[in-house]
Amino acid sequence: MHLPPPDPWSSDLHDAGDVLTTRPAPLYFYERVGSTNDLALALAADGAAHGTAVLADLQEAGRGRRGRSWWSPPGAGMYLSVVVRTGMPGSGLPLLTLAAGVALARAVREVSGLPVELKWPNDLVIGRPWRKLAGILCEATGAGAGAVVVGMGVNLERSAYPDDIADRATSMGEETDRPVARGALVAAALSALDREVAQLAAGETTTMLATWRAWAEAGLDRAPVRWRDHEGEHRGTTVGVDDAGALIVRHAGTDVETRLVSGEVVWEILTRG
Repeated sequence: MHLPPPDPWSSDLHDAGDVLTTRPAPLYFYERVGSTNDLALALAADGAAHGTAVLADLQEAGRGRRGRSWWSPPGAGMYLSVVVRTGMPGSGLPLLTLAAGVALARAVREVSGLPVELKWPNDLVIGRPWRKLAGILCEATGAGAGAVVVGMGVNLERSAYPDDIADRATSMGEETDRPVARGALVAAALSALDREVAQLAAGETTTMLATWRAWAEAGLDRAPVRWRDHEGEHRGTTVGVDDAGALIVRHAGTDVETRLVSGEVVWEILTRG
């Protein structure tokens, strides 16, 4: 594809250390894009190398899971998408999502010290009830491209999310009295994702899964949930996450267990709404 010329890095990225300039794959920075995931998907389809990344100050058409829009005003968040080539089959996408969650949680903890938790399958949350701080969207490229794009969106400032979700969202700026260092977060996220993906590609999933489960513990051990599938809405409790990244839930009043690979799940005590 014809890649639009990248913009000069914003001043807050110059303090990110050597990670952004010494990575073997390029990082493209744009003041304004439609969607960083869309641009990274197009780059991947055109043969972009593993680790190629797109970072934007503003997204005009950012999106989250299940086609939802992702509010992306300028200067308020980290909007980052990375091309990943692991050689894993499509069935490995849930594990990649969990690995990306571990990487992003490590990065946020490293630069801010915030005690973020993980919520299946792709959110970083904090507090009680949970308030969403960040989300991850993994999307596979079309046939033949052999790549997945890992999109990461982190709320850095209060302006990163709209008023209608203010009761269940938050930002790094609201949760800590430290300055929000976007460049340091980008560098930490890229480094952590590189490590987690390398281990995943090598088949070393045990440590990643143990870390993910530990940081998601509040939502995994008999937590009341409701979920929806083609048969309608159900209620029950969580049992855990299996080694393929699926959430296991037990139907209320029975011993019947269901394996959820995707879909809508609401934690009834830990979340609002």
